Amino acid sequence: MARGSRRGGGRRLGCSLGALVMVVLLVLGIGWWIGNQGLPTGPGDGPGRESDEPELTQPADCPDVQMLAVPGTWESSPTDDPYAPSFMPNALLKSITDPLGQEYPAERLEVFTVPYVAQFRNPQRPDEITYDQSRAEGTDRARAELVAMHARCPYTSYILLGFSQGAVIAGDLTSEIGTGNGPVPADLVRGSVLIADGRRLPGEGQSPGLSPGTGQGMEISLQPVTGFTQLIAGATMTGPRPGGFGELADRTAQICDSRDLICNAPLNVVDGAARFQEFVANNAIHAMYATNPDVIMGTTVPEWTIGHTRELVDAAPEIAHG
Repeated sequence: MARGSRRGGGRRLGCSLGALVMVVLLVLGIGWWIGNQGLPTGPGDGPGRESDEPELTQPADCPDVQMLAVPGTWESSPTDDPYAPSFMPNALLKSITDPLGQEYPAERLEVFTVPYVAQFRNPQRPDEITYDQSRAEGTDRARAELVAMHARCPYTSYILLGFSQGAVIAGDLTSEIGTGNGPVPADLVRGSVLIADGRRLPGEGQSPGLSPGTGQGMEISLQPVTGFTQLIAGATMTGPRPGGFGELADRTAQICDSRDLICNAPLNVVDGAARFQEFVANNAIHAMYATNPDVIMGTTVPEWTIGHTRELVDAAPEIAHG
């Protein structure tokens, strides 16, 4: 009796194994048939499967990096060529942008020098437009270029550069971007270099040179007497930037000679009017950044900025052109 039961169990086990083998063969056969029909056999295979990662491609005329350079007062013109500025051949920023433009092909680095009126009406130049008007025009033109470039070239990254009035403009845009209110995302800005920024605040940004001392930007020191500066120069002293440079604080270089009243005015100006008139009358050190050896030890401001820019550009990703 027991032997018969074991034989019946063996027959059932044999049938079960036979059925399992048939199922495996059937599955393999279906897989072989599907494969020979050229159809996808699973996730990630076959045509029509889209990658989770976007393909980084841009139009052929898009650079990997754009340098947006904003010249200082009296170093630009609204009609100047942004790709080959010639209004002032010895403008400070040209000593930086010209060598970089010659070193890199346009598809790797595009230099755009913002053309704007760049004036500063004062008793010595009564026929010029006011600082407020000039600054507004420069800011609008710089922002418009960033908006247009980002719309056409979404993966292009940026380096901002400014001197004097242009440093205020570039610094304001850096602040907007770093605090989430700018024309491009903060992660696309590789760095910002501000030379003689009138809104410089100690502790904000990085100082690659000698410490400018205990001063701050003139637009901060003279904010309490902005009515007077508006009267004689149409210049509103706007104070510190709300939120500083935000996410871009560690990517923003502040360069200032301690003797330059634009970026290193006294913290407490007893007679703000007198100091402002002193600047308007004469601030020779402000015009010496191209050759001044006392701002960044062992080099000049243009040489340091060129080397810094090279590091930023060389580290930027290469974007394929579609």
